[in-house]
Amino acid sequence: MTFKKVLLFIHRWLGFISGLVVFMVCITGCIFCFQDEIQDIFYSYRHVDDLHKPYLPPSTLKANALKAHTGATASYVYFYGTARPAGVLVSLPKDRGMLYVYLNPYTGQITHSENPADNFFIIVEYIHLYLLLPPKIGSMVVGISVIIFIIIMITGIVLWWPKRRSDRKRSLTIKWNSRWRRLNYDLHNVLGFYATCIAIIIALTGLSITFDFVREGIYTTANFGKVYPKEKLVLKSDSLLKGKVNTQTVIDKVFKTAQAGSPTAEMFMLSDDATAAGTIGISAYAHSLHYYLSDEYAFDKYTGKMLKKTTHAQKSPGMKMNEMNYDMHVGQVLGLPGKIIAFVATLICASLPITGFVIWFGKRKKGKSKKGKKLIHKKLVLQ
Repeated sequence: MTFKKVLLFIHRWLGFISGLVVFMVCITGCIFCFQDEIQDIFYSYRHVDDLHKPYLPPSTLKANALKAHTGATASYVYFYGTARPAGVLVSLPKDRGMLYVYLNPYTGQITHSENPADNFFIIVEYIHLYLLLPPKIGSMVVGISVIIFIIIMITGIVLWWPKRRSDRKRSLTIKWNSRWRRLNYDLHNVLGFYATCIAIIIALTGLSITFDFVREGIYTTANFGKVYPKEKLVLKSDSLLKGKVNTQTVIDKVFKTAQAGSPTAEMFMLSDDATAAGTIGISAYAHSLHYYLSDEYAFDKYTGKMLKKTTHAQKSPGMKMNEMNYDMHVGQVLGLPGKIIAFVATLICASLPITGFVIWFGKRKKGKSKKGKKLIHKKLVLQ
């Protein structure tokens, strides 16, 4: 068996193993890619009038969100920008799940409440991440399938690569006026070639969401093996002060500190760790709904003392790469053109298992037809 035949065998059977999962992951990725733009069009609660005045304190927004939910808690508060609502993630009592409450950041009025699991795009995201299976099992199935898909793409490039330089131009074009089998073959090979580079980047950024070792590998590689101990520090609050101070007042105080420290930030995320040793973490993002270019703060939850501030410029290359992960995965690191490129690339990837199966099925059928003709010919000769 020649090297190319071995590669073809690997390419084909790995495609059979992962094809359905890859198709579902890619299709849901296409749908999710423009979820912010689509929801902004259809849901009015995602917009508020910019009143050109300071936001209400986070403690006030949390209190308003919890009024109708006795026994519930809230550890996350989001400020999405001057013309967008704030959001509070509410944990309902008795394991009744989560509730996302949108509020006007200037008036504190609740504009919308929803269970995240009922949002169409969150369901699409769950399919994309877990195939609606239990998260540990689903993420493993998706992650392994994506790793297989990367191998398939690499073997596909090797199989496609023309032997002669003169054939390369012909191999890079689709013959639209050819018969459907030839057209399907070109769609699989040519589109697959064009999408591979982008698809591998999208796949790797997706894998870093699923697997810690991929995230750590990206971190170490981007840092050229250099260690940054400060980025790995686990900070703690002074738990001896628990119950002796008003933590809600502290939250308001540290939010003002973060706003002053990052005056041009459009979006803020506050995380109030529920554990006694936990801290109040605040991420200040340069652009709303973009998760790259951020300053990170950590405060003692009882005293409000700043324990750590890391601006974007102070972060290691590895940390910057990992924080760019989501924006690269959906293409928005390059703005709208990047999203369009990511959308097209994932749509092509979704088509590859289908066109590949059609190629295999056509060859299999053709092989059987040839065998049948040979048997008929033999019988006629014997007669």
